[in-house]
Amino acid sequence: MNAIPAVSSDVPEQHSEEPEDVPSRWQDRAQTLVLRYGPAVWCYAVLKLIGFTVFMKLLSFGGDYAKKPARFGGGANPWDVLASWDGWWYQQVAQFGYHPALVPIPGGQPGFTIEQNSAAFFPLYPGLIRLTSDLTGLGTYGAGMLVSVVASLFAAAGIFAVVEKLSGSAKAGVIAAGIWAIAPGSGAEWAVYSDSLFVALAAWACYFTMTRQWVAAGAITLVAGLNRPTAAALIGAVGLAALVELFRRESGVLRPLTAMVLAPVGLLGYVAWVGWRTGEWGGYFRIQHDAWLHYFDGGQGTWQAIRGVLLGRSDYPFAFPVPDLLATLIVFSLPVLIVLLIRLRPPLVLTAYTLATIVSVLGSLGIFGNVSRYLLPAFPLFIALAMGMRKLSWPVLATVLGSGAIASGWYAGYVIFELGVP
Repeated sequence: MNAIPAVSSDVPEQHSEEPEDVPSRWQDRAQTLVLRYGPAVWCYAVLKLIGFTVFMKLLSFGGDYAKKPARFGGGANPWDVLASWDGWWYQQVAQFGYHPALVPIPGGQPGFTIEQNSAAFFPLYPGLIRLTSDLTGLGTYGAGMLVSVVASLFAAAGIFAVVEKLSGSAKAGVIAAGIWAIAPGSGAEWAVYSDSLFVALAAWACYFTMTRQWVAAGAITLVAGLNRPTAAALIGAVGLAALVELFRRESGVLRPLTAMVLAPVGLLGYVAWVGWRTGEWGGYFRIQHDAWLHYFDGGQGTWQAIRGVLLGRSDYPFAFPVPDLLATLIVFSLPVLIVLLIRLRPPLVLTAYTLATIVSVLGSLGIFGNVSRYLLPAFPLFIALAMGMRKLSWPVLATVLGSGAIASGWYAGYVIFELGVP
């Protein structure tokens, strides 16, 4: 008879301890995440803040922004520049939604035959702007900046995860996150632009592919496809890695196959929706081609721009001397960076994703001076550099990266936003 009370008294004690264990487990997990990713995120944030401050100071010093329309690189304050150009379009979508249409321009400029339309901008980023604005009460500018800054921190963490996994060195991962903060074109990371959000998704999709978490990789790639058309490179890389895994049968059949099926859904779904709304199945591509003069031309535009820069001419589309010179130097550095990456024998997804991104950028007609921004997603190019720099002491690294952060305020911010068109 004594055994019955003993058993019944033990049961409530076990249940009473479970609710206390749940917060404890969450606290342990949070602490683990902070300890693992905190150094990389802080390194990125500090370097980015230095470059951002220099960028704003240069805008104030130059003062040219005050002479330009708010929509085209101007505004009442230096920071208004961050919400111009593409930022203006993203805010329009966040406020008013889409109205896809193919409206001809009578007697338009050469190459521009239909009116520009917001359907050229994918929905994920403006959707998050709208959601953030509704939840916080911020305007579309403040909400857009908040989304970009938070996304950039997740991107830094994702880059760290990829590099740490590949190199086995947390220090190399921290350095890689720092390099991304000061990379050419990084001025778009803290602006009303979708670049940071895309890189965050791409980095984590690559990481989940490397760790064979196929369903997560496919789902994140699907979401990335709703953010930028350049997700095609990521879709191809994840799909190729999943196909190889499918033949190896090391992860079974269902999970890699699921990744292959999920990956293209976002991109294809949005392109199909624009086609349906415009009444022309190739409507999205026609908008890009005839309204924005941005399309794959096999590298002819890149060649014309490089030739123009080398010969000191401006006889090519969208010529901006200073940004184009920097873009040319970046293009010349790509073979070296590619060879250094391949020597590391990285996982297939990183190699395929990086090469596909480079081919997409250099093979497309657009604003050549924006090559630095278009290559921001190709973060694996920094891996060899980060691994080489890990031998440096932290004081030396602080000096090198800090100096780069100061300079990035000019070459990654002011040059692109003020001396060109981002």
